Amino acid sequence: MADGVRSAELASVAGYAAADRLFDGGTVLCDGAMGTMLYARGVFINRCYDELNLSQPELVREIHNEYLQAGAEVVETNTFGGNRFRLGLHGLQDQVHAINVAGVKLARECVTQIQEKQACEAFVAGSIGPLGVRLEPLGKVGLEEAQDAFAEQIRAMVEGGPGVGVDLLIVETMTSLTEAGQAILAARRVAPGVRVVVMMTVDEDGNCLDGASAETAAIKLTEWGADAIGCNCSAGPATVLSVIERMRPLTPLPLAAMPNAGIPRAVEGRTIYLTSPEYMASFTRKLVKAGASIVGGCCGTTPSYTRAMKSSLRALDAMESGVEVMQRDPTGKATTMKESKVSPPPLAERSKIGSMVAAGEFVTMVEIVPPKGIDCSKELDGATQLHRLGVDAINVPDSPRASARMSAQSLCVQIQQHVGIETILHYTCRDRNVLSIQSDLLGASSIGLKNILCLTGDPPKLGNYPNATAVFDVDAIGLVNIVHNLNYGLDIGNNSIGGSTGFSIAVAANPGVQDMDQEVRRFAFKVEAGAEYAITQPVFDIRVLEEFLRRIEGFRIPVIAGIWPLTSLRNAEFMKNDLRVSMPDEIMARMAVATTPEAGRAEGVKIAREMLAETRSMVQGVQVSAPFGRYGVAADVLGLSGDDEEGLVA
Repeated sequence: MADGVRSAELASVAGYAAADRLFDGGTVLCDGAMGTMLYARGVFINRCYDELNLSQPELVREIHNEYLQAGAEVVETNTFGGNRFRLGLHGLQDQVHAINVAGVKLARECVTQIQEKQACEAFVAGSIGPLGVRLEPLGKVGLEEAQDAFAEQIRAMVEGGPGVGVDLLIVETMTSLTEAGQAILAARRVAPGVRVVVMMTVDEDGNCLDGASAETAAIKLTEWGADAIGCNCSAGPATVLSVIERMRPLTPLPLAAMPNAGIPRAVEGRTIYLTSPEYMASFTRKLVKAGASIVGGCCGTTPSYTRAMKSSLRALDAMESGVEVMQRDPTGKATTMKESKVSPPPLAERSKIGSMVAAGEFVTMVEIVPPKGIDCSKELDGATQLHRLGVDAINVPDSPRASARMSAQSLCVQIQQHVGIETILHYTCRDRNVLSIQSDLLGASSIGLKNILCLTGDPPKLGNYPNATAVFDVDAIGLVNIVHNLNYGLDIGNNSIGGSTGFSIAVAANPGVQDMDQEVRRFAFKVEAGAEYAITQPVFDIRVLEEFLRRIEGFRIPVIAGIWPLTSLRNAEFMKNDLRVSMPDEIMARMAVATTPEAGRAEGVKIAREMLAETRSMVQGVQVSAPFGRYGVAADVLGLSGDDEEGLVA
């Protein structure tokens, strides 16, 4: 049938009026990744996922149903690669019509079923991905040929008209504005009555992969006739948020945001996404506040993400309207509960360290590493002497370099109870899921621990149990979000916990990292999430600290510099090569001259004192490490002398 005839059959805008609700400015939740779910069910990546609509329809139907049950209002068809070029890679170029019709049918069956059972409104969106080929002038495929390929796929999706075909089209993960434009033209040509959402994918700087800026994309896609525009996939929610913020002033159209669950990383031989459902949910609220009205997930997201995002949106509605939120008690009975957000005490009232940071006083901290056994008498003795000498607080690492040690929380409690000096608990995401994190933090607050340093944590492969399983439900940014919420009296589901945990929230910073752009970007997100002060990795090069401080001027929080007294040339080489700390050649040369252990330690203390003197005017405090448990060395760096030096030496 000619395009013109079919267009006449489908052009009735009224027939698709039900989908107009998705574009009226109210918030709409779409589903998450289809490919991630199929892969998790054992479908290898060398398979054609779109063909599963024909060969394994029950599997596809099952995934659609899971997303709908999780709260998705829009499910996308399993047709992301259902064009002649991508299907041709599997010898299926003649199955474009059959695969797309089957994909729409499966999604429609699931939507119809949930509408009938739960009397709720849901929609089917036709998923259209890039063609997978280069277009002219960079490639061999002409623009008309590309448009025809999109038209062929769309024609199959809208077959049968309203209520049978798709309710709307989602053109997603577009890397080229030119290609996105051809998809819009194809949609207008084949199905002018169907609404079209177009989303670009971007690099970490928020620019389209063809070099176009987010601003240019917003202007062009609006001019070309899209009904909603936005960003999906990309480097995760933070990047997508920045794109939405850049697009909002330049278009009157609804904005769509469907980020990946962060950048996938290889951990312990597995490719995992470190962004948790709770972290994604927190960014969903930010995306809506930035102007996005159509939200969902992309690669790495699952129904658990959809469920968390739904809860987040429900809580956001409740906060804005004062409407009570439906909850379920442990018996499954529906109840109503109003979000009870409280204001935490001012930073100055939460802890001694919080008070000093808030007042701008110079803070001194010494790091005490937990023992590998059950006897912490040496650590308690060291803390006692450091407290007597005037150190403000003790930093306690959380199994540094993934080594198995006494829990940092236990040592912090013992130090505070037996010594009386305040502690800063290092808390990593490596070993805990979000339930354990919340449990630990609630417990820490209840027993008097009030200072938290939020860290992602070293992967287990660095430690003495390399086969241990890493968790990484969230990274440090997500952890800050969780602690910040707890400070406002809300758990990870935005339910009241009855009061504020009252933590002072610290984060780590590494001024000497090779990828400074990424470090600064992540630091900005940590500050946005609620970080109140930062503690740096060891500083040996003043220039890198100065550059880092310059780069964070726009979102500066108090910075405490890390100081590490070197003990030998080998120690310096380890810091430089293994820990990737910026180490000037001058310092390496100075440590090389120190030929005895005593001379090495003396030179290390001298260098550390110089670092302290040079950084003092730039920062608001120092954290001094005690190499190999030599607490007297740390005290020496701080210029604190004691009569019982031996009591401070391991």
